[in-house]
Amino acid sequence: MAVDPLIEPHHVRTARASLALFTLLVLLAAACGKEGSPPVKGPAAGELPHYRVARGFGLPASATWTRARRRGHFVVGAKEDQPYLGERDPATGTYSGFDIEIARMMSASLGFPPRTIRFRTIASANRETALQNGQIDYYVGTYTINPGRRKLVGFAGPYYLAGQSLLVRSDEKDIHGPQDLDGERVCSAAGSTPYQRIRADYPKAILVAYDTYSVCVDNLLTYQVDAVTTDDAILIGYAAKAPDALKVVGRPFSREPYGIGVPHADTALRLALDNALEAREKDGDWRKAYEATLGLSGVPAPRPPAIDRYPAS
Repeated sequence: MAVDPLIEPHHVRTARASLALFTLLVLLAAACGKEGSPPVKGPAAGELPHYRVARGFGLPASATWTRARRRGHFVVGAKEDQPYLGERDPATGTYSGFDIEIARMMSASLGFPPRTIRFRTIASANRETALQNGQIDYYVGTYTINPGRRKLVGFAGPYYLAGQSLLVRSDEKDIHGPQDLDGERVCSAAGSTPYQRIRADYPKAILVAYDTYSVCVDNLLTYQVDAVTTDDAILIGYAAKAPDALKVVGRPFSREPYGIGVPHADTALRLALDNALEAREKDGDWRKAYEATLGLSGVPAPRPPAIDRYPAS
């Protein structure tokens, strides 16, 4: 367990922080040349699948699709700081990862070339508002389907089943699962399902919230928090980027079905995306997308979860 940063002397905190940051930079640089290590910035463009674009596709019952047809592209909400899931290269502005590939194959299935997508980074706490206000057409970004959210937005899928877990520093000896979080500083994204679960089920943990998980990981590496909690798929990506500095501990302690968020009233779009997901799973595109992205973490492709075609409310 780390020394509490609130009582640790300032010069010691500074030394720890500098050492942690230096160590991470060295590890990431070394990973580029280490055999079998994941690439720092994700898959190369040439390694990603190509998705056949549906010709003559129409969905006039969907107001969202109709607006996208008029402008010539979809606007898709995503994350930008989740390795192998949704990551944005700051040098080029290019998004990559499994969620990004799901968004691209959905665009192709609905008649739009994937290259036309305009991605927009949306924080976890702002996803429902972005869909309700028409800022985005659909959202693909580790978005857990749950009953509360279904009252606000629609969900296609799920397309992946994750589970909440914990990321700690590699030298951590005392945290093995959520039962060990009493008195520990635990970081998660504001408004996220993992944050809410820790607050409800493990109230003795000291919760810290930020807009993004990358800030949580920065705080973990600089000894300002003791653990980061979110879905295992996200944490596996961070650990794979710096395996000598970070590790995922314990077994997942929840079920997090990832869905594609759509405007609540747009049932036509939701069902069309359900059909598209099912087709892409059957033709192998789903698996190819996983292996080119999240599969680089070393975790083999799981079986896709059953799609939930729930009735309109």
